[in-house]
This record gives sequence, C-alpha cells and structure tokens, in this order.
Amino acid sequence: MAAIELILLQRVPKLGQMGDRVKVKPGYARNFLLPQKKALRATKENAAQFEHQRVVLEAQNLKRREEAERIAERVHGLTVTLIRQAGDSGSLYGSVSSRDISDGATAGGLQIDRGQVELDHPIKTLGVRQVRVVLHPEVVLHVLVNVARSAEEAEKQLRGEAVGRAAGEEAEPTAAELFGTDEGTEAA
Repeated sequence: MAAIELILLQRVPKLGQMGDRVKVKPGYARNFLLPQKKALRATKENAAQFEHQRVVLEAQNLKRREEAERIAERVHGLTVTLIRQAGDSGSLYGSVSSRDISDGATAGGLQIDRGQVELDHPIKTLGVRQVRVVLHPEVVLHVLVNVARSAEEAEKQLRGEAVGRAAGEEAEPTAAELFGTDEGTEAA
C-alpha cells in the first residue's frame, strides 16, 4: 500500500515536529495518529486550516510543556512502591503493568494516565527499576518503581540491601546441618 501524507499537530517521537509533513503507513495513520488527533491528512484545506491555527496550537503546546516541566520538577525523584506476592526465587505470582504504576504514582501525588508510562514489558520479578513517564512529548520523567513483598522489604531494597535468597533468608539447610554429620567422613 502507498504511504499516507500527514501534517503533524504535535511532536511525535521518531517521526517529526509540529507542522512537519510526513509519510506514514496507512495503519499507523488510521489506528494511531488520526484517532489521537496527533495529525491531519495533508489536503489543501487541512494545510490552510493548520497554517491559520498554527500560532494557537504552538501557544497551547508551549503552555502544556511548561506545565509538564513544573510537574516534573515538583515530583523529581518519585518512588512508587508496590507490594505484591512472590515466590522464594523473587518471581511475582502476577505481574506489574503500566496501570499498576500509574495507580501507584497517582497515590504518590503524580496524576498520570497509564498511557504515559513507557514499559517495554510487564515487571515479573521483585526489585527496583527505573521507568519512563512521558508527561509531554518533550518532557520525560524517570520514576523508581520498587516491587517488594512487604514494606520492610521495600525499604531494604531502596537501601540496596539484598533480600530473599540473596540475603540468606530462609535458606534450606544442607544434609550435613540436618543430620549433624561431617561431609568429609564416611559412615562405617
């Protein structure tokens, strides 16, 4: 299929800036850019309408970016702690998704939508991770996500201490410890 030419209404990562004319695949235009009002079809009428409203759109974009920068400064260093059930090996019984992170961030004072959380794949193990939150196409905030079994374990993880098997908690005893025998001697 032939590419569709569009006019971007806002900055789109890896595609272009506001006002750029870009050619994209029909599915990307039809399923993402047009429904989310990030672009217009590049017709003569839409081009004229965009040029007429360009100053207003740029002012709105600047206002949203400044607001996003203020929010990013206010919540810089935000840590979202999520308590989940996990096995001894540290793997979660479920997973942590972008919705869980956005709900935790909202509880921590940052009102974000799950679509703003950039998570390559769901989190399936305990630990501390850095997750990108896109407040505006030009403003990205990094949030620490701490997934733990309890609040005490979460505090240990933030301090950098090992938890679970790595810390020696609940390690299974060896046969020598159970039966009180020396591993180097043979029974007669």
